[in-house]
Amino acid sequence: MSQPIGFPSDEPVAPPPRWWSGWWRHLRLRARESVFDRIRGLFASLRLIGWSNGLRAVLYAIHRDRIDREALGSAGSAPALPAAETGPGSLQSAEQIPGGARFTFATSVLTLEFFSGGGVFVGWAGARPSPSYALGSALEPDAQDDVALPRAQDVSLTKESTHWVVCAAGMRVEVAGDGTLTFHLGTDPDVTPFRTDLPPVWQGPAWTHRSVLDSDAAVLGLGGRSARLDRKGRTYRLWNTDPGGTYALGDDPLCMSIPVCLVVADSGCHLAFYDNSYDGTVEVDDEITVRLTDGPLRYYVFAGDPATALERYTALTGRPALPPRWALGFHQSRWGYDSEEAIRQVATGFADRDLPLSAIWLDIDHHVENSPFTVDEKRYPDLAGLTAELAERGTHVVVIADPGVAKRSGDPTYESGRRADVFCRDSRGRVITGVVWPGWAVFPDFTNPSVREWWGERYVGYLDAGVAGFWHDMNEPSVFAAWGDGTLPLSTRHDLDGRGGDHREAHNVYALLLNHAGYHGVRRLRPERRPFCLTRSGFAGIQRYAGTWSGDIGTSWDGLRISLVFTLGLGCSGVPYSGPDIGGFDAHPSDELYVRWFQLGAYLPFFRVHCAASLPAREPWALGEEVFACVRPALLERYELLPYWYTLAWQAHRTGSPYVRPLLWADPADAALRWEDDQFLLGDALLVAPVIAEGARERTVRLPRGRWYDRRSGQAYDGPGHVTVAAPLDVIPVFVRAGSVIPVERAGTVVLEAYPPSDDPDDPGPGGMLVSDSGDGYDPPVEERFTVVRDAEGRLSVEYDGPADRLPYDVVWPTADTGRA
Repeated sequence: MSQPIGFPSDEPVAPPPRWWSGWWRHLRLRARESVFDRIRGLFASLRLIGWSNGLRAVLYAIHRDRIDREALGSAGSAPALPAAETGPGSLQSAEQIPGGARFTFATSVLTLEFFSGGGVFVGWAGARPSPSYALGSALEPDAQDDVALPRAQDVSLTKESTHWVVCAAGMRVEVAGDGTLTFHLGTDPDVTPFRTDLPPVWQGPAWTHRSVLDSDAAVLGLGGRSARLDRKGRTYRLWNTDPGGTYALGDDPLCMSIPVCLVVADSGCHLAFYDNSYDGTVEVDDEITVRLTDGPLRYYVFAGDPATALERYTALTGRPALPPRWALGFHQSRWGYDSEEAIRQVATGFADRDLPLSAIWLDIDHHVENSPFTVDEKRYPDLAGLTAELAERGTHVVVIADPGVAKRSGDPTYESGRRADVFCRDSRGRVITGVVWPGWAVFPDFTNPSVREWWGERYVGYLDAGVAGFWHDMNEPSVFAAWGDGTLPLSTRHDLDGRGGDHREAHNVYALLLNHAGYHGVRRLRPERRPFCLTRSGFAGIQRYAGTWSGDIGTSWDGLRISLVFTLGLGCSGVPYSGPDIGGFDAHPSDELYVRWFQLGAYLPFFRVHCAASLPAREPWALGEEVFACVRPALLERYELLPYWYTLAWQAHRTGSPYVRPLLWADPADAALRWEDDQFLLGDALLVAPVIAEGARERTVRLPRGRWYDRRSGQAYDGPGHVTVAAPLDVIPVFVRAGSVIPVERAGTVVLEAYPPSDDPDDPGPGGMLVSDSGDGYDPPVEERFTVVRDAEGRLSVEYDGPADRLPYDVVWPTADTGRA
């Protein structure tokens, strides 16, 4: 098994202890840190949030602890769990129900429900699929059922010597007398099971559930993590957390926790989704051990190769939103574009250098004292004029909208929300006040449908001004706290769509519901165009409304490596549109690091440069001519491949397949590919091997089986195996699968870049596809498919399947002599 540079070993490692959390998390009391290091960390945190907010963070932590003690008991936590553990006991009876079976144990009830397309719902202790915010049917107005998947009709329930067997939808589940569940593909009991679940254990409202892992298994998913792609050897917390400032390799938890595990093993592949939003952990070792502090024990299992499992999971939780075409281009951003003139200068810099620019982002500096949905008219006197001017250049404007609303008399959002009674309250009915960028702030309760509708109307001013997209930050929700958990008090009351509850249940779905409100609000207000939303936090189902990014990733070579595995992990969790802050958030990168990060970003879905306000300029030319000469090719290649990217976006929208995929996607049965996390597949056709080691000028690449062409030289290589290729500073190695047809754009025209198939007649290659439309809106797309064929004389051509009026396309055939034509 290969070991990518910079990542820890697979040995179990406990998360490092932290004394401070929230926005002072830099102050880590580890033995190796000196007093100077601790003081420096404190000052760094105070510089980030400001001295006034630092004092408020102390006051807030005191206030939070007090109101949680009032409502929840000692130390503001839930009551201590009873010592006694209980299991389901012995099996008493079994009965068939529509779509599945129900099993009654001595102290619990197990429900199995199968779906006709494959997959099964498992509910213990009476747990049902709904209510759930994660499900694709949960919040949509036209939903007809609690689960947007048809239930199986061909269910059989039989008693065997030591267990019961339920068969349906091509799956066999054996239920033992103690509650152990064994999952098989097909109905043959001799087939090796792909999953074995041990009986659950409860301690009061908390529960523990274990699933046995094969020794050859790789476990992917769990949302955005600063860890290796294979999650084995660590414990991960399921609690959306602002790491405070920036984060580094191994920090956990981060902003987006999704309780999804994609397991790839010799016995088969499957995806397991635990639908529960409470705090908990997932330990991945010889077993996957899920521990939740409360809530239902319910989960879904979808079998099949990774693509099939994700397709079924996103059929359940919702297909990914289709971004407008411009969102797949290059985005320029920073915290610190503090005026219209600054924005114009940036846009002019791109135009003067003949560089494409799809979007410019406005951070909190465009607000009035950092309060959302306000525009400082001194610095941005004509936002509508600015957006119109940029639109003429093909550049769109994206603005930030945090959930923390300034508790300030006269603030329009605060006054409107106060009148509508939309803000979260504590157990005694007092409005909860926390500290974020505007200072003292209040927070809408997005679990209330009327509040979601109210929030959706807040976007009207921006839309009238021509703003194209929205950036939802700080929505874990994050609150500055000098110690303890940097979020709302756990006892904060939430509506939960009429059910009622507190922040322990609502925390992890807070951002999901904010983005639901924003997405549908923008869609109502501007129905002719697709909404574009980006979020820092979320939960299962967030892909229905928004993409995400890596958050405030640290500037280092480790940060570069994290950028890739973070994006791959999110794609394996059902969130295909994501990417990093190129160059890192907290420091100025070296020239080489910036170049390598920019090259990687050009091949990830969300392609954006962003950094903190105190840092030097980071536009492509800002680091000098030598750096500019190295990053310019990557930027232009991104736009050359835009037809291919947009086709991938449509495929993700229809099937849930990620744009960027772990190498194992090429052949899940090849165990050698399961632990490769420093290169990746882009769609079916491309293999990208970024340079992530400082000083490297060549790159060793693992090729899956089949023939692969170096996209620049045209040189052919046969896998499986390794190849070492040159990687000078201006090059990122990219390979193309034999038999691929890639639609590219050159000089404003789509050209087909075709590659000969291998000599194996059983491996014709993936061919190609082009999906195109107006780039926005809801018109049906045009689909075209291409296949490479070889006639009896060995001559190559591309067969076309699509509307006749779209032809002809020019076809180019790269060779080892000419490289890419």
